[in-house]
Amino acid sequence: MNRLASATDIPDQTGRTAVITGGSSGIGFAAARALARKGARVTIGVRDLDRGRDAARTIGNGAVARHLDLASLRSVRGFADEIDGPVDYLINNAGAMSAERRVTEDGFEQQFGVNHLGHFALTNLLLNRVTRRITTVTSATHRSARIDFDDLQWERRPYRPFGAYGQSKLANLLFTAELQRRLSTAGSSVSSTASHPGWAATGFAITSGNRVVDRLSRLATPLMAHGPEGGALPTLLAATGDVPGGSLSGPGRLGIRGPAALVASAPSAQDDETARRLWDVSEDLTSTRFSFEHRIA
Repeated sequence: MNRLASATDIPDQTGRTAVITGGSSGIGFAAARALARKGARVTIGVRDLDRGRDAARTIGNGAVARHLDLASLRSVRGFADEIDGPVDYLINNAGAMSAERRVTEDGFEQQFGVNHLGHFALTNLLLNRVTRRITTVTSATHRSARIDFDDLQWERRPYRPFGAYGQSKLANLLFTAELQRRLSTAGSSVSSTASHPGWAATGFAITSGNRVVDRLSRLATPLMAHGPEGGALPTLLAATGDVPGGSLSGPGRLGIRGPAALVASAPSAQDDETARRLWDVSEDLTSTRFSFEHRIA
């Protein structure tokens, strides 16, 4: 399966487990519910535990909500410690966007800290429990972004919300590629994939910092965007489909909406040297390391 038009078309998931960050609403919730309806046992990582428990009951099939704040490495470690047993799918879905520069508990620029570093740390901490696939949700905004190693945290240059968001989403793809390289080198059967939802109306507001652009986006969203279920199709394809490691799944209609299919990432997301450098920096910032124990399937 390298194309997905409906969540009902994913393979049977009976006996499998999935950990999904940000699974109480939007794309994460839609993906979690689709997997649960096919038999998977799902754990969702959420900031608001009461809301997460309500979502877990709706998801069904014994879904569980655990507290996870990706803006806190302490919380990430605590969440990872609570995950017992093997995990078939780790889906790094949660995301943050801010109109002004904010920092995480650990002092990272919030969008980079949550969208990239939090998931980077979580993946390394859970790596030896994942048995099938690690899928990271990115965005088409990566195409206009670059990694500024001299100012990753936007401490010196004027803060641009959209630029910071794009940098974090480009980091997601570079992370996906480098993780796949390391898994392949280690002889692992686990694969690393990425997805982007296209234009999805999920309640997650993209803030460019330009009032006119933001207003036009809000007006156009009901006309152009698909809902959470459509936005989740690329994630489901990337996690459960017959797709190669390091690949990107997205909407097949102009990258905006429609059935999920394999799509091309920007050349900047395919730069091996940048991916390795970002990995090394991320290890230092999070104090987590790639440590893979070879397992015989």
